[in-house]
Amino acid sequence: MRQDARHEIATDSEQNMPDCCASGMSEVVSTSSVPKVFLSNDCAFNCAYCCCRRSIEEKVRYRSTPRELAELAHAQVQKGSPGIFITSAVIQTPDYTEELIIETLRILRQDMCYRGYLHAKVMPGTDPLLIQKAGQYANRLSVNIEVPKSEGYALLAKNKNKANILGPMEDICAQIRAAKYDGRPFATSQTTQMMAGSMGEDDRTILRLSSALYQKYGLSRVYYSAFHYQHRARGYDDLPLRQTPAWRLQRLYQADRLMQLYGFSADEITPAQDAYLEQYVDPKASWALRNPQCFPVEVNSADRETLLRVPGIGTVGVERILAARRQGALSFDSLKKMGISLKRSKHFITCGGKFSGSHAGYVVRRALTAGFVGEQLALAI
Repeated sequence: MRQDARHEIATDSEQNMPDCCASGMSEVVSTSSVPKVFLSNDCAFNCAYCCCRRSIEEKVRYRSTPRELAELAHAQVQKGSPGIFITSAVIQTPDYTEELIIETLRILRQDMCYRGYLHAKVMPGTDPLLIQKAGQYANRLSVNIEVPKSEGYALLAKNKNKANILGPMEDICAQIRAAKYDGRPFATSQTTQMMAGSMGEDDRTILRLSSALYQKYGLSRVYYSAFHYQHRARGYDDLPLRQTPAWRLQRLYQADRLMQLYGFSADEITPAQDAYLEQYVDPKASWALRNPQCFPVEVNSADRETLLRVPGIGTVGVERILAARRQGALSFDSLKKMGISLKRSKHFITCGGKFSGSHAGYVVRRALTAGFVGEQLALAI
């Protein structure tokens, strides 16, 4: 069933849910960041986890024209949106869908003279020539890897495979690098999305894959979404029902930032013997508790890389410490005035040789988890 001039808009810090999961009609869901607008929820694919999958017969479907979607996107920009994310379910074929997305981008850029931020979705298996066209209009491109193991496509998304996901990802990477070299207009970054818990995998598997994607394809971000499979999908009779808890996503995002901003490796965050992130202790604190030989560190002499590994001291705090100690020796009082969380960091630092924390690991762990209830997590990395 097609609904003309009906659209879905969702916002979720650019991308934090499966692309084809538009669930309502003409509804704006305001959370944060860049609105995601859908050409259609009428998908030719039948992914088990997607509420737009082909096998849902009772779903009300809609499909917009590129101009209709461009007008809706432009209206959002005029309301103050910082940019637009153009995406869609797979209409007929991936290449056909990408052509519609490109035309939407063209209308926004050329007909409506929009010069702001545009993020465009690249469909699985998209032809490199279409990727080139999309990149001429978009600031960012993305293709979702979705599952952490290649065998997961046959289990969860039978129309997708490793080649039609990593192929476009590699093409985007190559074209971004080529454009930087020859100066032609093209998107400057790409991202992807991965579902946590889709195959019962551990966090070590997810983080090692994310690390490899960052290194091989130069990704700007890996976004994580929770796997939710609570209702049987036709064609996936043997797939067990499963739902990933929200706290796991927060831990994965924290771990991801540790890799990108703090110099940690995936193997340090999730070693083979501790392959899962903890619910009640953040990844940096968990690493510190596993490595007591690295602490305490002297804040008046430790280098930047060492300070970044102290629980309770973030990137801003480290820069403040480095700047302040050029003026003189630091004490616990001066750290407190700078906004450093002594409740957490005091167990891992000394100031002028003085230590005010506890050496007992179990005492430190209790202090780090104090006040944590259910999914209320410590976000100070």
